[in-house]
Amino acid sequence: MGEVNQQEHGPRESMEYDVVIVGGGPAGLSAAIRLKQLAAQKGVEIGVCVLEKGSEIGAHILSGAVMDPRALNELIPDWKEQGAPLNVPVTEDKFLFLSETGATAVPNWALPANFKNHGNYVISLANVTRWLGQQAEALGVEIFPGFPAAEVLYNDDDSVKGVATGNMGVGKDGEPTENFQLGMELHAKYTLFCEGCRGHLGRQLNENFKLGKDSDPQVYGIGIKELWEIDPAKHQPGLVIHTAGWPLESDTYGGSFLYHTDNNQVMVGFVVGLAYQNPYLSPFEEFQRYKTHPEIRKYLEGGKRVSYGARAITAGGLLSLPKLTFPGGALVGDDAGFLNASRIKGSHAAIKTGMLAADAAFEAVQAGRQSDELAAYPQAFRQSWLYTELYKARNFKQWMSKGLYLGTLMVGIEQKLLGGNVPWTLHHHHRDHEMFKPASQCKPIEYPKPDGKLTFDRLSSVFISNTNHEENQPAHLTLKDITVPVGINLQTYAGPETRFCPAGVYEFVKNDDNSDRLQINAQNCVHCKTCDIKDPTQNIVWVTPEGGGGPNYPNM
Repeated sequence: MGEVNQQEHGPRESMEYDVVIVGGGPAGLSAAIRLKQLAAQKGVEIGVCVLEKGSEIGAHILSGAVMDPRALNELIPDWKEQGAPLNVPVTEDKFLFLSETGATAVPNWALPANFKNHGNYVISLANVTRWLGQQAEALGVEIFPGFPAAEVLYNDDDSVKGVATGNMGVGKDGEPTENFQLGMELHAKYTLFCEGCRGHLGRQLNENFKLGKDSDPQVYGIGIKELWEIDPAKHQPGLVIHTAGWPLESDTYGGSFLYHTDNNQVMVGFVVGLAYQNPYLSPFEEFQRYKTHPEIRKYLEGGKRVSYGARAITAGGLLSLPKLTFPGGALVGDDAGFLNASRIKGSHAAIKTGMLAADAAFEAVQAGRQSDELAAYPQAFRQSWLYTELYKARNFKQWMSKGLYLGTLMVGIEQKLLGGNVPWTLHHHHRDHEMFKPASQCKPIEYPKPDGKLTFDRLSSVFISNTNHEENQPAHLTLKDITVPVGINLQTYAGPETRFCPAGVYEFVKNDDNSDRLQINAQNCVHCKTCDIKDPTQNIVWVTPEGGGGPNYPNM
């Protein structure tokens, strides 16, 4: 499609930078800030731009989030004076194992360090990201929100040359409308890919350069989150609650968070590991069910749900990290998978790797290099506190995949008794999409109907995520083979895409002749990427929609 348009509409315009950064999240903005700080220190100029697919910085950012300020302290030591929105220090940690009606609290002395949050802050990562965006612009970084990087551009020697933004104003039929605008090319000496979990270009780079060939397969979770305004009498700013157990079966990895922030608000969320086997499981419905537990319901009852969203998270940790560099660029933050699943924290890792990649790129540009490999970046990572932190937690996901009780015991032994310094390393060998059992071998799960007060359906949820896409555009959820959804997914796996999508994008409808077809409601998509990860045939490919499309999260 794009090529036809290009020939008809002439060549794309191009802009030249020293460093182009794809993605205006914590990783991308930290890299941009660091590059400009280094240039100012050395009294030199460096051209840096950030492309962001959301309508504004922060629009697509969703995270728990309890933030470890360690990396931010290094990037902007006076962040407090500069007004960074880290306003709610953690005051209390609770960890509960839930049964259907009861809860067992883990005594605080028994909690491993990864679940202790003293010195951390309950934050809205979207708002912290907006603040980082202001810091970056003040330093002279050019930020282009509403411009998704749609393709990687290569030099003749297969090194990365930069990226191109998507064409605008293409109709549903793939033909240009009267609003048609050709995408722009952004050329750089180095391009940093900071798209977050399962980045659409990061995935292509992984395949092109075989970046994952020496690492374990990447594994993912889906995090679903709501923001609630609750009764002030029940509100405890800085209270952090994590749970494991009900409503999930003990063989399904997952857990929840309930964080009390300021303004009588709580962030409540649920994470399900995407290696689950039963195609009838619905992470969205499990989250709704979780809120009905007496220990959780007591905070939310009488409150009001303000916002909703979902995002996949990269959970494989150190052993699943791909090679970070390739000629002309690097993967940074969750595009590579630096999240520490045992701590459920990734923003400090995104900021730190953004800084490390920026250091390497700055040094290379100053030395007159371009389009080669930034070997200093992975070397610096291996020498960093982040490597030490991820190394200690390297077995977490592998133990937890062995079931809740054995997993918890072994993680406790490794983390609590041995401080993560263990001589053994566990590997896993399967990708999440390979884990489904055929529906015929599984028990359907009956989920209760939503009550509209505590539990909700998908469509009313998507409505409060402020998701919006230009209606007249090709669906950005593409199928490699249109016969597969009915022929394989529906036949063998009972149509799991209708359940693993948290936004009601996929539904099977009847044709006039009573045959089935998959309807894709792409306008509902919250860009969580779960379908791209969990589709059992890997037939669904998420590509960037028209600029600015997607959720508009106010303070998620």
